Amino acid sequence: MTGFWGIDVAQAELVIAEAGTSTSSTQPNTAAGCHALAQRFLTLPVQLIVLEATGGYERNIVAALGAVGLPVVVINPRQVRDFAKATGRWAKTDALDAHVLAEFGAKVQPELRPLPTTEQEELRALLARADQVQQMLVAEKARLLQALGRRDRQPLRKKIKRHIAFLERELHELDADLDDQLRQSPAWREQDDLLQSVPGIGNKTARAMLAFLPELGTVSAAEVGKLAGLAPVNRDSGTMRGPRHIGGGRARIRAALYMATLAALRCNPVIQTLYHRLVTAGKPKMVALVACMRKLLVIVNAMLKTKTRWQPNLATTD
Repeated sequence: MTGFWGIDVAQAELVIAEAGTSTSSTQPNTAAGCHALAQRFLTLPVQLIVLEATGGYERNIVAALGAVGLPVVVINPRQVRDFAKATGRWAKTDALDAHVLAEFGAKVQPELRPLPTTEQEELRALLARADQVQQMLVAEKARLLQALGRRDRQPLRKKIKRHIAFLERELHELDADLDDQLRQSPAWREQDDLLQSVPGIGNKTARAMLAFLPELGTVSAAEVGKLAGLAPVNRDSGTMRGPRHIGGGRARIRAALYMATLAALRCNPVIQTLYHRLVTAGKPKMVALVACMRKLLVIVNAMLKTKTRWQPNLATTD
């Protein structure tokens, strides 16, 4: 027995397989089923358990496995599908997917990272809901504009306006819930204060960093760049030297940093200076902007590591 396990997660059930075997088993994806599976793993040789991110269906089993100290990794589904294709496995069933996950764990042995805490999961859920409500609000305001100008649409406009008012109240309540969530943790309060001391970083960016980049302040500048997908990737072959591109990492963090950097270009002299220097040197504006995003991330990583509020001289190190 290899000790490398894969779990294919669906809404109703979990399919479990071990690398090097041809059999699989199933377990209901319920609180009781996840607890029973975690207890079963405690009696088996386990080196690593691999699951795919499935939009939330994996949370119960990950929490149950983590609660008893089992080594579990949640993988981007794209990585697993690329691995399956590279090994000639084009067929797809729940059982086959569980075996592919197990083999991926055995061959690739992805790095173990700390699992999100209950508080981090709650913060992420609140942020995701706030994003959803914001998107609905934008859509409803667009529909209101489309309904303007015709008398026969007066009742429709009233309904849309009522829904907009409801969504605005919901967004306000979610914002208050997010503040309450941050206030419950002294560590989060301190980190939030440090992050928001940086010109260009507001409460939305700070919340996203706390929720989706918990490693911030505990890793090196190079590592935090990779986590956010802001480390340039080589595109070389033979004598050809291709342009470097960023990719991978956590898209949610990149999106937050993008907006924060746009704001920093207006109010943060350190980021302004770097951007203008790169553009003057002939760099494309988007390349310069990405470099500023990485610089901003490196600065806040150093700030949280040293528990120091914003100081422009922090930007002199990279």
